[in-house]
Amino acid sequence: MVRAPAVATALVRRTADRARRALHTLGRRRARRRRTVPELAARPNPYVRALGLLCVVLLGAWLGLLVVGNVRVPVGPMNTTMTLRPSLTGGTKINVSPLGALELASHHAPLRLDVDVDQLDPDRAQAIVDHPERLSGLQDEVARDVEDGTIELAVRSCIAVVVGATALGLGVYRRPRRALAAGGLALALLAASGATAFATWNPNSVLEPKYSGLLSSAPSLVGNARNIVSEFDVYQKELARLVTNVTKLYDVTSTLPAYEPDPTTIRVLHVSDIHLNPASWKIIASLVKQYSINVIVDSGDTMDHGTAAENGFLDPVPDLGAPYVWVRGNHDSRLTQSYLERMKNVHVLDDGRAVSVAGLRFAGIGDPQFTPDRAVAPGGDAAEDLAGARLASALRDQRAAGTPADVAIVHEPAAARGTDGEVPLVLSGHLHHEEMEVMKYGTRLRVEGSTGGSGLRAVEGKYPDPIEASVLYFDRDTRHLQAWDEIKLGGLGLTSAEVSRHLPKENQPGATPSPTPSPSPTGTAR
Repeated sequence: MVRAPAVATALVRRTADRARRALHTLGRRRARRRRTVPELAARPNPYVRALGLLCVVLLGAWLGLLVVGNVRVPVGPMNTTMTLRPSLTGGTKINVSPLGALELASHHAPLRLDVDVDQLDPDRAQAIVDHPERLSGLQDEVARDVEDGTIELAVRSCIAVVVGATALGLGVYRRPRRALAAGGLALALLAASGATAFATWNPNSVLEPKYSGLLSSAPSLVGNARNIVSEFDVYQKELARLVTNVTKLYDVTSTLPAYEPDPTTIRVLHVSDIHLNPASWKIIASLVKQYSINVIVDSGDTMDHGTAAENGFLDPVPDLGAPYVWVRGNHDSRLTQSYLERMKNVHVLDDGRAVSVAGLRFAGIGDPQFTPDRAVAPGGDAAEDLAGARLASALRDQRAAGTPADVAIVHEPAAARGTDGEVPLVLSGHLHHEEMEVMKYGTRLRVEGSTGGSGLRAVEGKYPDPIEASVLYFDRDTRHLQAWDEIKLGGLGLTSAEVSRHLPKENQPGATPSPTPSPSPTGTAR
């Protein structure tokens, strides 16, 4: 009777001990599980976290700029909209609807400034028309409007990127601290982009605008060649000048204004490598009229095979509206040359012959090779070097006679190199794309693209070759090159058009004039 309670007591103790050990083991397992699971969840890849945050910041900032990151600013008589846009190249784009756009390489940063000219305010424009004296103060007014608009755009853009990144961060992470971090990072990126734009700001970018659309046929928006050199020195003033001229442009509702002739500037249209493209004549005639061209220079390959049957293709040349100076290319035969020599208003240059046309003196030599003739082995670079040496000798003779040439003309750039140091400028073609360089002894070599879009060769590649030509501006007194416009039209059914304006470095504001080319020590081709 006494043992039974003892046995029961021992059994209860053993059961309690087992229960305690089981509970202790279960507690330890749960503790390990609590320590392990949160640890694994709290350590994602830090690079993935950073990349995710950066994506949220960029997307949120872009959405913020897209929604509220623009300002409507009255600039002079026009209503404009200024916007910041993400960009890989930066710069400024001025959209003049429906005429086209101008692009300026104003800065290099991941932000582009878009300025949309929305409409012309009829009351303000009419006030200027009725009181022309107000034009004198319009540039200062426009400069103030642009400055005020830029400041307002900067403030609004800061607010837009911070709000956009913070809102998206809150939606993605659902944590206020992470959302605020996204907003702060967005503001820091915008500030860094602004600092980069400021550090790379190029106020002279308006000197070399790129036109597209119908504006490609209205270079007078930025003035004539003399204005380019002497007056384009302050960015705000020139932006004001642009707005002033656009105001005048909108006032003409029927047609675009013609390019205003400058009596002190000689305008030369450089064409090359037409290759039997009949559309080239219409394009050349249009450019002659639009730019008030004084003389046309053709650096060869007007034909494709140089046969007598092709000569009729040349019949429009005398009626293009300007004197035509021509040198033979490697696709032009002696038959082609003889046919052109008999034409009125055409000057064929060969063997270093020189001629004065429209206030400039040209000297040139035909290509020594005629490649369509398979019966004759091509002379290669040796023949081109010899032609360049002959032209250089003729240029020295012209200078000794007191009638130095202003421009030399060849077809192959290889022959052009022989004239280095003997003439300020030499024009060539042959390569079917545009190039420009200043050679060792100071002569500038200008290679023209194909004004015929490479002719039948245009369809050989994936995309048709563009139709290219250039307008060269010369000072009438010094006969030096002041500026040039590169004109590029989409080839074979394409409708794109671009005009890019360029200046020699010596004509940039603040630059010192470059010395005239000095003759090479040897006087031979290099």
